Amino acid sequence: MHTIGTPLMWTVFTVLILVALAVDFLVLQRNGAHRVSTREALLWSIAWIALALLFNLGLWWYLHETLPAPDAHRIAMEFFTGYLVEKALAVDNIFVFLMIFGYFAVPAEQQQRALIIGIIGAIVLRGILILIGAALIAQFHWILYVFGVFLLLTGAKMLFSAGDPPDLNDNPALKWMRRHLRLTDRFHGNALRVTENGVRRFTPLFVVMALIAVTDVIFAVDSIPAIFAITTDPFIVLTSNVFAVLGLRALYFLLAGMAEKFHLLGHGLALVLIFIGSKMLIMDVYKIPIGIALGVVAALVGGAMLLSVLRPKKEAPVQPPGVG
Repeated sequence: MHTIGTPLMWTVFTVLILVALAVDFLVLQRNGAHRVSTREALLWSIAWIALALLFNLGLWWYLHETLPAPDAHRIAMEFFTGYLVEKALAVDNIFVFLMIFGYFAVPAEQQQRALIIGIIGAIVLRGILILIGAALIAQFHWILYVFGVFLLLTGAKMLFSAGDPPDLNDNPALKWMRRHLRLTDRFHGNALRVTENGVRRFTPLFVVMALIAVTDVIFAVDSIPAIFAITTDPFIVLTSNVFAVLGLRALYFLLAGMAEKFHLLGHGLALVLIFIGSKMLIMDVYKIPIGIALGVVAALVGGAMLLSVLRPKKEAPVQPPGVG
């Protein structure tokens, strides 16, 4: 499969991610379990976004020295567009994470640990999916059309079901864990596994972490084909995905309190999938420029958020006592 990724580029990327995660873990250990403030979440969100943009700048600089300038500009724009698409689609995960935490009544102090470990698991699983997808596309070009149809259908389904909360009781991963694992009925601090009456059991925190990783991969089945509409280079697909997912923890704490405020965001993300699926289906007839694709995605996501603010969700009327 064709890729711009050299051994040096893969090494730099891997080291950068490992160092960033190590710093994240050290800060988490130093601060201990605590409720994340909006200010802390905002600072971490800015840090993760800045890291992604610095990586893209470094990528552009390196390619500018080794490739013709137009190619360096195009590849850097592909990374940025892929990052924006994955970041936008990953926002939908946040609302599901919110539901998972509510379902299991996860203490606010334990949510950080659950997210960071769950997201690391999600990154590993995404990486496997991306490499498989890239290998298939390299062998069978027509798979891109399958991805396009899949995105169109998924976007249409998402558009009509936006706002309907998924039922965790029907989650296959949760059903499997309940059938095959010994689980405790309460949290034990940061412990993932404890001994009760001489029996080793997994805690709800372990279940939450596993569900976060699995849920992200389920959503990645939609978002990974979307970025293949922008570029089929495994290096750009994987790096933009990883940087988008890394900031999910901070973004969760930043947006969790505003989930209801952006009630139309699901519709905007559905339209993004429909647009990208259409782009993929016509790519051999007309290739939509990256800049235009970037503008459309930003307009759809930003427009949905703006409309959510301008047209707040109507609250169900509260009946006075004794009525009905």
